Amino acid sequence: MDEQQLQKRRWFALAVLSGSLLVISLDNTILNVAIPSLVRNLNATTSQLQWIIDGYTLVFAGLLLTAGAMGDRFGRKGALQLGLVIFGLASMASGMAQSSNQLIVTRSLMGIGAALIMPSTLSLLTNIFHDPRERAKAIGVWAAVAGASGALGPVIGGLLLKWFSWHAVFFVNVPVIIVLLLAGRSFLPKSKAEIAERLDPLGAVLSIIGFVLVLWAVIESPTKGITDSTVVMVFSVGVLAVAAFIIWELRIDHPMLNMRFFKNPRFTAANMAVTLVYFAMFGQMFVMNQYTQVVLGYSPLEAGFRMMPMSIVMICVAPMAPRFVHRIGTKLVVGGGLVVSSIGVLIVSMVPASNGYPVLLAGIVVLAFGMGCVMAPATESVMGSLPREKAGVGSAMNDTTRQMGGALGVAVIGSILAAIYRPGVQSAMGAAGIPQSLIDTAKESVGGAVLRAANAPGISSETASQIQEIAVQQYVDGIHVAMKIGAAVVLLAAFVAFKWLPARAGDVRSEVSGPLDGLASLTYAEAEGALEDDQLDLEAELAAERDADTDQVLS
Repeated sequence: MDEQQLQKRRWFALAVLSGSLLVISLDNTILNVAIPSLVRNLNATTSQLQWIIDGYTLVFAGLLLTAGAMGDRFGRKGALQLGLVIFGLASMASGMAQSSNQLIVTRSLMGIGAALIMPSTLSLLTNIFHDPRERAKAIGVWAAVAGASGALGPVIGGLLLKWFSWHAVFFVNVPVIIVLLLAGRSFLPKSKAEIAERLDPLGAVLSIIGFVLVLWAVIESPTKGITDSTVVMVFSVGVLAVAAFIIWELRIDHPMLNMRFFKNPRFTAANMAVTLVYFAMFGQMFVMNQYTQVVLGYSPLEAGFRMMPMSIVMICVAPMAPRFVHRIGTKLVVGGGLVVSSIGVLIVSMVPASNGYPVLLAGIVVLAFGMGCVMAPATESVMGSLPREKAGVGSAMNDTTRQMGGALGVAVIGSILAAIYRPGVQSAMGAAGIPQSLIDTAKESVGGAVLRAANAPGISSETASQIQEIAVQQYVDGIHVAMKIGAAVVLLAAFVAFKWLPARAGDVRSEVSGPLDGLASLTYAEAEGALEDDQLDLEAELAAERDADTDQVLS
């Protein structure tokens, strides 16, 4: 495909890239609405539920940097198509899973395909759209799809569960992927880095081991105890692996992730903003899907539609964010968006044990508005701080922060909630004289308490009512604490954005030369000062030439 054809088809290419992003982003959250079904049909515990959700995002995040580097080296279009094939086959395997552990494995395999797809979408986009204004609009669409698809997941999941079983949330991926593969052949160009760098297999292994072990310890700590020797050992090994990864990346001449990128405050602050806003979104969605179905008693479809305002607000706000940046600058848009997001999470933390939807609705709308302001400008800041030949790695880093933020959100928010819920259930139900066997079932999850323990054979209606009332109250108490901590985390990200994110910055991907060369990596004020210096130097040179000409004439 020549350059002229590419520019004619660029918006069709964006549709294919957005569709590919949509299908993998939906799977981050589409399963959340099926959590009660998994508890019912697969007897999944809270820990297993976290791993079913996080197994996908963890493998996804762990492989993103390697997948981005492979796309840069071997071809981004090929990486995207290979990822779609793997994702489709793993989706079929997930739909046929017979146990929670099988589903954890197959969901993790889906993460391999997603890791190949996601960085390819953004790196192809930045190489297709050359005009900075068009590229900003395209990234706004990309960011809107990335954010809104997470909120659309529960809606689509609810629709599927209305007519089918939970297996349908996986089988639905297959026909969509076939369409994307066929469309991609026609509309996507071949693209790879001009200079192919060597891969970094040791860095990939160290990063995956480190992230997996750290998250395993976080997820298992409420069940085993934070001082449990296994948890402490696994967490320590994970931290050491992450440290070894950083040291290794600093020492080699072909790092998977050039740690020196983080010296650029624009790159670092933007990545932190994306990480922590996804931390809040994924954490609250994991918690709230159980709240809407188990506590408020909505069906999966009703719960999905009640979360839909979040996606509508995000779809409307995210494409407008580049306009906000043009008027008031990146710092104010991203920092302000994070403050608004923090307020939204704080509102969610106030949901009551009954009739709580109005409070939840207010919280998710405010959160969605804030996220819509953050995602596109932060993504553009990450991509704009790196040269074009690093598009795959830049995209992978941006995507890694999203997935790791989401995985940490589920792990940390879920674990904080479990750390409050489990001992609270044990204490309150023990004091009420409820048999320990039923308490153990109730401690696994609020769904286990309401759907199994409260409906166990041979118990009185009074006991069943007590089990349900205690479980719901302890779960809501856990939400209050966990989401307040989530709000504080997002507020920390706002502080980082206000302090280190440049108010306005150029784009190092712009092809400039001469006296302007290199200005794109500077802040607006720095670039303006550099231009003034260049102008003074040029005037001095012209004056010197005039003096020389005058001397020559006089002589």
